[in-house]
Formats: sequence, C-alpha cells, structure tokens
Amino acid sequence: MRLVATEYLSLDGVFEEPGHWSRPWFDDEAGQFKWNELQASDAQLLGRKTYEGFYSAWPTMQGVGEFGVKMNTMPKYVVSSTLDKAEWTGSILIKKNAMEEISKVKKQPGKDLLLAGSAQLFNACMKENLIDLYRFMVHPVVLGKGERLFNERDRRALELTEVKRFGKGIVVLEYVPAKEQ
Repeated sequence: MRLVATEYLSLDGVFEEPGHWSRPWFDDEAGQFKWNELQASDAQLLGRKTYEGFYSAWPTMQGVGEFGVKMNTMPKYVVSSTLDKAEWTGSILIKKNAMEEISKVKKQPGKDLLLAGSAQLFNACMKENLIDLYRFMVHPVVLGKGERLFNERDRRALELTEVKRFGKGIVVLEYVPAKEQ
C-alpha cells in the first residue's frame, strides 16, 4: 500500500477543523476529487482526534450515499496510546510501536492507505519518511489563527508532481519525498 497524506489547508497553513472554514470553496468538483481519492484507497490511517471526529459524524450523517458507505465500512487503522477500543466498524487500534505497525500495513498489497488530519501522526510519519504522497488542498483563505499542520522541528524536502485548480479557488498540490539536498 502507498501512504497518501491528504490535508485541507488555509493559505497560512491552518488545518484545524476544516469543516468550519472550507465549505464556501467545496463544490461538486472538489467532491468528485475526494470521491476519486477515496475510491483509490483500501484503508484509512487516523490519529485519535481525527478518528473521534470522524466517528462522531460519519455513522449518523444523512445523505452521504456511497461515499458514506465506504467511509463507514472500510478498514481504519487508529493510532492512539489513550483509547481502549475503537468501535467504528472496521477500526483496528494501534496502541504501541505505531511507526513499525504502519510500515507493516504499507507492505500489504492493495490500494492507498489514506491519512487525513491527524497532525501529530502526520508529522511522525513524515519524520520516519513513511509518507509516499503528500496531497494538500489549499483553500483561498487566510485564517490568522488555528493549529498548523507542520511542526517547527522537522525539515523535509518535497518534489512537486502535480497541481490541480478547482473553479472556486482550491488548489491541490501533490508532492513526493525529494532526495535531500
């Protein structure tokens, strides 16, 4: 499996609670992109906070059709040292040796393993060079405050492989790890 990290970002790098600020730019074009991304995935990789947010929303969300069915039924690897159990259908809890366990999952055959949100997990995977594709959906808004995706300690060179622009101003930037310079 290929680990694909997909993140909603503001222009100033905020990723926190995109449901609160991204909607004005989310249209059918962005929806189709997210559908294609989900269809190219066999499983999700989630940190505790993102898992809890998704679990509180997806199982009861109305009108989500096939997208919701896939979200609710696909395997979900949940990395948390504090959860005792992960009850959402298809959830597999990873409590110890997270990077080692993620490496094992990546070695399995199949489509993409999709990492969304989960800044602490994102940064840990980036540090261990486990992310195969970085996909940033940059929204045309400066929020001024909020949690940033990247921590300030780690440097990672990336190579731009694709740019997509949606009609309402979202720009999708795709990167792969670059050889360090």
